[in-house]
Amino acid sequence: MDYRIEKDTLGEIKVPSDKYWGAQTQRSRQNFPIGNEEMPREIVEGFAILKKSAARANEELGLLESDKADAIAYAADEILAGNLHDHFPLVVWQTGSGTQSNMNVNEVIAFVGNQWLEKKGKETRLHPNDDVNKSQSSNDTFPTALHIASVKKVEEHVLPSLAKMKQTLKEKSDAYSEIVKIGRTHLQDATPLTLGQEISGWHRMLEKTESMIKDTLKYVREIALGGTAVGTGINAHPDFAETVAKKINDETNGTFISAPNKFHALTSHDELVHTHGALKGLAADLMKIANDVRWLASGPRCGIGEITIPANEPGSSIMPGKVNPTQSEAITMVAAHVMGNDAAIGFAASQGNFELNVFKPMIAYNFLQSCQLLGDSMESFTDRCLVGLEPDEEKIDQYLNDSLMLVTALNPHIGYENAAKIAKYAHENRLTLREAAEETGLLSGEEFDKLVVPKEMTKPNAKK
Repeated sequence: MDYRIEKDTLGEIKVPSDKYWGAQTQRSRQNFPIGNEEMPREIVEGFAILKKSAARANEELGLLESDKADAIAYAADEILAGNLHDHFPLVVWQTGSGTQSNMNVNEVIAFVGNQWLEKKGKETRLHPNDDVNKSQSSNDTFPTALHIASVKKVEEHVLPSLAKMKQTLKEKSDAYSEIVKIGRTHLQDATPLTLGQEISGWHRMLEKTESMIKDTLKYVREIALGGTAVGTGINAHPDFAETVAKKINDETNGTFISAPNKFHALTSHDELVHTHGALKGLAADLMKIANDVRWLASGPRCGIGEITIPANEPGSSIMPGKVNPTQSEAITMVAAHVMGNDAAIGFAASQGNFELNVFKPMIAYNFLQSCQLLGDSMESFTDRCLVGLEPDEEKIDQYLNDSLMLVTALNPHIGYENAAKIAKYAHENRLTLREAAEETGLLSGEEFDKLVVPKEMTKPNAKK
C-alpha cells in the first residue's frame, strides 16, 4: 500500500495515500481497534453542517478570509452529497469527547478544501485546526453535531414512519367499527367491544407518542457551539454562538438556538435522555401493538384467530405450510433493543464529570441506532402486516356468542350475584348463558334476549 507522511504535534505518521484524513485520524485508527461500530454517518454530516456554518459565521465576523470559508463550504457540501464516506473510518469506541471524529472531519475538509483552492489558483491553504476548527473545540462541536443529527433523524426517519403506521391504524379502525368482538383482560374473556374500538386504542398510542416525541425536540434544538473547551467561549468571538446558530438554521431550514448555558451543554445530555425516553415510550407501544396482532392472529386453527395477517414467507424448515407472524417478531425485537439502548444512554448521560461528559460517541451511536431501527421496523410492519390485517368474522362471532362475560349486561337488572350464578351454571354445565338463565329460573329466554345485546354493550348507557 502506498503511503504519504502526515504530521501532528506528536510527530510523523504514515497515512494511506488514497485517503484524505490526516495524522490524528490515523492515530485513532491505530489506537482504538475496538469493535466494528463506526461513527454514524449522521454524525459526520452533522459535523459538515456545523463546519460550513462556523466558517460562514467566522467570515461574517471578520475572522476568516472568504477564500477559506468558500473552500470549507465546498468540502462540507461534498460530505453532505455523500461523496466522501470512505474517508471517515473511525469507530465509536474512541475518546469519549469525540475529539478524533472532530479532527477526522477537520482533516478531510482541509484536504478537500485545499485541493479546491489549488484548482482555483489560490495560494492560501486551510489548516485543520486554525481554520476548519476556528472558534471551536471538540467539546462543543460533537454535542452540536449530535443534536443536529438527532433532530434530523427523528424528524426525517422516525416521525414519517410513525405517521404512516398511525394513518393505517386509523383506516383499519374506521373500516372495522361495526364488527363486535369479545374483549379480553388478564388474558381472560371480558365484555364486548368492536374491533374498530380495539384498533383505535393502538392508533391513540401512536398519536400521543408522536406528540410527546415532538415536544421533546425543543430541548435538543439547543446547541453547544460557542462554548468551546469548558463552556466559557474562549477563543471564540462574543457573537459567534448566536451567529453560527443562525447559519445552521440557514443550512438546515431548522430552528436551532444557542444553548443559554454552555456549561450545561457540554457536560449534560439530559435532552437526549428525555427524547430517547419518548422513543422508548414508542417502543413500548409498538411492543404492545405487535403482541396484540400476533395473539389475535394466532392459529390458524388452534389459536385465537380473530384476525388474519399476510403470509410473507414459509415459517418452518420442518413443518410444511406453517406461517409465522414474523413482522411482529422483528418489531418486538427492535422494541427490546431500543429499551436496552435507553438504559445505556441514561447511564452514559449520568457520567458528566466536572465540565465534560465523555460518553458522547456511545450516546450518539445508540440514539441514532434506535431512530434507524424504529423507523425501519414501523415502515416494514405497516407495509407487510398492518395493511393486510383483516378480521375473521366467523371466528369473532363464535367467540362472542360463547363468552360467559356477556352476562355483565344483566347486572343492572338481576344483580351481580344472580348474574354470577348464571355464568357459573353455564360454565359448569357447558351451556350457553341463555340456556343457563332459563334453567336457573332467573330469566326467560325472551327476557335474556332483550337484555343481552352485544352491540349495545360496546358503549356506555346501553339501552335495554
